[in-house]
Amino acid sequence: IIEYPKYIEAIPYYNILKKASKSMREEINIIKNQKKDYKEYIEKWIHEVKTPISAIKLIEENNKTSTSRLVLQQLEEIDSYVEQALFYARSEDVEKDYLVKEISLEKCINSVITRNKQVLILNSIDIEINDICKSVYSDSKWLEFILNQIVVNCIKYRKENGSTIKIYTKEIKNAVNLTIYDNGIGIPSNEISRVFNKGFTGNKGRVNCKSTGIGLYLCKNLCDKLGLLIKIESEENEYTKVNIIFPKGNFSNI
Repeated sequence: IIEYPKYIEAIPYYNILKKASKSMREEINIIKNQKKDYKEYIEKWIHEVKTPISAIKLIEENNKTSTSRLVLQQLEEIDSYVEQALFYARSEDVEKDYLVKEISLEKCINSVITRNKQVLILNSIDIEINDICKSVYSDSKWLEFILNQIVVNCIKYRKENGSTIKIYTKEIKNAVNLTIYDNGIGIPSNEISRVFNKGFTGNKGRVNCKSTGIGLYLCKNLCDKLGLLIKIESEENEYTKVNIIFPKGNFSNI
């Protein structure tokens, strides 16, 4: 975009800048293509590895033994991490992979609970669900991923005895507020503002060696892109409450 210089002394500098600019554009294109190829490989690998995971689940379900429930629990954890990797790979281009429409919140929640039933039963975690027969505008696949990450966290950071997860909704002004509550170990007050930061594990995560620091980061990232508000309240050793707010709209009239 630099105009050709009027003075002969400036011409060599002009040519050098032009070559440097061309070289930089070529390097950027190479890096972009490499990143695209790697992302496509990761997505393909994840889809391929899901097949043997599903096959092992089916074998265990059809040939139950005394250890089947433990095996299925570990498989659910592997599947959760694999899915997290897939959504992380796609998180930069969410707009190309989602469809916002009216969906059943109850159906999404039930799907997540069913998916985690083995680990919930194994750890004697009570589930209380109330008033979730609501319709919201979102993408069901992405919303299920967000809800699953939150429920998995409730399970990871549960109390040893008397663990409970409560899921319910409340109508607020121009929105539906979905709350996922657990009476687990909670989050220290000095860490609550950082839980959505990428890679942040906190003291509880380091002690339990279970946290990757990616789950809540992805939840926040996806909620922002879907136009949802996500907030966390917590008191250490008492409870954690995650609120997801779905704005109401007249999309059906458009």
